[in-house]
Amino acid sequence: MPSSVPRLRRAVRVTALLSAAVGFATLLGPPAQAHGSSDRERAVPSECSGTSPIVCHVDVPPGNYTVSALLGGSTPGSTSVLVEARRTMLAETPTQAGRHALRTFTVNVREPEGQPTDPTGTPGLDIRFEGAAPQLSGLKVTPAHRTPQILLAGDSTVCDQWYVPYAGWGQELTQFLRRGISVANYADSGESTQSFLDNPLLFDALEARIRRGDLVLIQLAHNDKTTTAAAYRANLTAMAERVVAQGGRPVFVTPIVRRRFNSDGTLNGVALHVTGQADLPAEMRSLAEELDVPLVDLTAMSQELVERLGPVESRGLYLTDVNGDNTHTSVHGATRYATLVVGALKDQRLIPSRLIR
Repeated sequence: MPSSVPRLRRAVRVTALLSAAVGFATLLGPPAQAHGSSDRERAVPSECSGTSPIVCHVDVPPGNYTVSALLGGSTPGSTSVLVEARRTMLAETPTQAGRHALRTFTVNVREPEGQPTDPTGTPGLDIRFEGAAPQLSGLKVTPAHRTPQILLAGDSTVCDQWYVPYAGWGQELTQFLRRGISVANYADSGESTQSFLDNPLLFDALEARIRRGDLVLIQLAHNDKTTTAAAYRANLTAMAERVVAQGGRPVFVTPIVRRRFNSDGTLNGVALHVTGQADLPAEMRSLAEELDVPLVDLTAMSQELVERLGPVESRGLYLTDVNGDNTHTSVHGATRYATLVVGALKDQRLIPSRLIR
């Protein structure tokens, strides 16, 4: 593959909206600052409404933004943060009565805000403060022009799922990252390696966003059941070469397993993506070595987890108890798989430790 190419140049829309976003709400005092009286209690910013959840909307164009949220209030709180199409930016975070906690993260805003083939949704940035007792005392949104990116190419097990109880691991990945790196999730339900290349809303759109040094994680296999080994390798090779041509760094991610057991408690061939045409994870592993592309062996890691939990305890990772679905993951399952991906990226030094929560 080519080792270097001219940098992809992309015009960045910078409007007066950004200036307004920078100052639309001022952060209040230092985090963990005790407040002794109710007259110092701060109101929710004017761009926000509600109490549980607290819903905020910031009118900004597509791009990457640093969000700083001051959590807490006069009573004990417990707050999680979701943005856009249910992307988890912050796991539930407790605050003591009269104390505040400052949490900062980087959000990718794009249109459409969910899966690339979804309707556009709401322009701008939508933020939801949820949890057992959500509290928000201050909010600040600023543009993050040169932020490194992780772009995701995948299927329904990776994508931003709009509706509970579904969740993709790419949707949960963001909660494990600190300010200074964004996740742009271009995964889309039902896609194979071929359809992801064929649809201009998918790989073409992702490719146009790549900047030098960006990671592009590629997990496609669930819908390649009839794809030959040769075609599968050719499609993955095309994606990797196009990423490198834009100055990005492709990373192959073998697919999460399905929850399908043999009688002895091991996972069967369907679970492990061994089709009548190919052993897809094995093909991806072999190709990664051939092309010298980093590999996150999520098939092996998820197999170990599911087999260790066994047929009963593994049910909670998937939607088995909801609708008998042993392919798509719950929020809990997607979160567990996201931790495996983050751990592998950290171990391979593809993401600096300072950017991981």
